[in-house]
Amino acid sequence: MKHAYSLAHLTAMALPPVDLIEVAARTGYDYVGLRLSRVTDTEPLYPLITSKTAMAATKAKLADTGVKVWDVELARMDPTHDAESYIPMLEATAELGAHHVICQLPDPDRERAHERFAKLCDYAKPLGITISLEFPWWTETGNLETATTVLNTVRRNNAGMLIDMLHFYRSNSSHEALKALPREWFHFAHVCDGPQHIAPGMEAILHEARSHRLFPGDGAFGVKDILACLRSLRPPCPANRPQAP
Repeated sequence: MKHAYSLAHLTAMALPPVDLIEVAARTGYDYVGLRLSRVTDTEPLYPLITSKTAMAATKAKLADTGVKVWDVELARMDPTHDAESYIPMLEATAELGAHHVICQLPDPDRERAHERFAKLCDYAKPLGITISLEFPWWTETGNLETATTVLNTVRRNNAGMLIDMLHFYRSNSSHEALKALPREWFHFAHVCDGPQHIAPGMEAILHEARSHRLFPGDGAFGVKDILACLRSLRPPCPANRPQAP
């Protein structure tokens, strides 16, 4: 079975989208993931959402190279960001021809987090976009269990889950629990590796996540085992996942 590969923007955040696409084309990637929102004040913000010129240049580079956009990030709905604020991102995602947006829910108010995630899915559905929930292990939605609760609560058929190898390993999430989840939740994974232990403290946690990941096989995450869990997921079954009207 042939797998498609996408170059995640976080791998080379200093590259504007046009340059990232060029690198992806030269190195054999089928897709890129583009980061269209800023999580920290120090990272670059590429204005595809607000600049018609930047959007046009990016689309031209995609057409020229044959590379496509797989996903866009990041809809990070903390207490200060609601679903409506990400509608422009959804529209940009559709214009780029992508079908997946990555979402995080670092919100201690779980009812509000669930409601906002459901709304984001509803806004995305007419555009043919799935919302893939990522669970950074230091946040309130920080492991497989809490992410599963979100998806089971919102019951949206365009809701999915993103397995990032770092977050899965650091949160001590269960392989057996992963294998029990519906196949249709999973559309792609972030593949990386890392050491068994890191230095304590948030500074070290964020540094690893954003700037110090290892190549698959160079660390202790058990990348092959996690991928094997994803390959063994049970086939889609309507009875496994009630759908919202």
